[in-house]
Amino acid sequence: MNHFDYRDGNLFAEDVAVADIAAAIGTPFYCYSTATLRRHYEVFARALEPVGARICYAIKANSNIAVIRTLAELGAGGDVVSIGEMQRARAAGIDAGDIVFSGVGKTASEIAGALEEGVGQFNIESESELSLIAEIAQAKGLEAPVALRVNPDVDAETHEKISTGRKQDKFGIDIDRAPALYAAAASMEGVRPVGIAVHIGSQLTSLDPFRAAFLRVADLVRALRADGLAVTRLDLGGGLGIPYIDENPPHPDDYGRMMKETVGDLNVEITVEPGRLLVANAGILVTGIIRIKPTETKKFVIVDAAMNDFIRPTLYDATHRVVPVHEPAPGTSNEPAEIVGPVCETGDILAKGATLPPCDEGDLLAIESTGAYGAVMASTYNTRPLVPEILVNGDQYCVIRPRMDVDALISLDRMPDWLKDFAAKHSSASG
Repeated sequence: MNHFDYRDGNLFAEDVAVADIAAAIGTPFYCYSTATLRRHYEVFARALEPVGARICYAIKANSNIAVIRTLAELGAGGDVVSIGEMQRARAAGIDAGDIVFSGVGKTASEIAGALEEGVGQFNIESESELSLIAEIAQAKGLEAPVALRVNPDVDAETHEKISTGRKQDKFGIDIDRAPALYAAAASMEGVRPVGIAVHIGSQLTSLDPFRAAFLRVADLVRALRADGLAVTRLDLGGGLGIPYIDENPPHPDDYGRMMKETVGDLNVEITVEPGRLLVANAGILVTGIIRIKPTETKKFVIVDAAMNDFIRPTLYDATHRVVPVHEPAPGTSNEPAEIVGPVCETGDILAKGATLPPCDEGDLLAIESTGAYGAVMASTYNTRPLVPEILVNGDQYCVIRPRMDVDALISLDRMPDWLKDFAAKHSSASG
């Protein structure tokens, strides 16, 4: 359930008309619903109560600090993959001790910064990373709590580009090598091994891969304990899918029951790291139609949002439902349409094979389920400034990231000294 619905023929975000926001700030823009964020968190948290799991929101899904704080107020910690994301989490009010630092390529400066902040846990992805963290922590007179992220060689049965738990993927430590490395960590100064972490992918629509991975991890925990090693934490990552159009992912209640069945007897602190599940359906991307362009093969609906604003369809062949902001009259038939942006790329397609009611230039469309991996993955390709983000709460809304100005974007560039004379010569010649 989300809180975007039609009232008297107009799409509302909670109690705010989407068209009113568009009139005030222009298009395109992202719009997020506070009520939806809260509901998704609460449903997920209740589902995990039987195992007492701690929720660390995956900041990468949507890193706006207003979104992070909304979830932090409900009790969420943070899962970060860069020092920048850690700074965002801290700025949003999350305690450093409630942050898990994941990622395969942590740099020495990032590790040092996280240690100084008092990060709650490093998820280790390689032997060399473990050694580096130990070295930096020793030099600072600190001890880093670490969990080994293992690769269980389980196919998540999701998109190739978001599968992370197979042997050929770059993530994690081969689960068969984990016992030796965990034992080595236990003897190192500067690190304190606390547990095992696993994350096999994103947008999973079946519990079977989770179950297979969690059972392998449970066996590993028992083997480590049999060797006399302490294991007090289990980080089970995220990845539970959401319905975009016709997907039918498991309910969080079923996920929670499966978790209890597979790891519930281990007597460990469990952490989970949802991202998409909490924020995706809490957001829409609102865009205006620039032009209707019929051709012999299809009808192109050219809008003012583009692949630089929302890259998921281009990058992942993702499909998102697109609806008009003004509800069509009952009985209106939809027509096939290709919804594309103005960027100079054939791949700039926001919705392939979509259907829309008859529409005109200037009409508004809403692309649903864009709260995750939308604004956070945007770029300024074609010198298109980043678009605004809006957070709605009841009958109020706030611009939580303003639209970037083109002049401000260009001002980030710097002219080297050897090119500065060109402008003066050009100006003199034209005068």
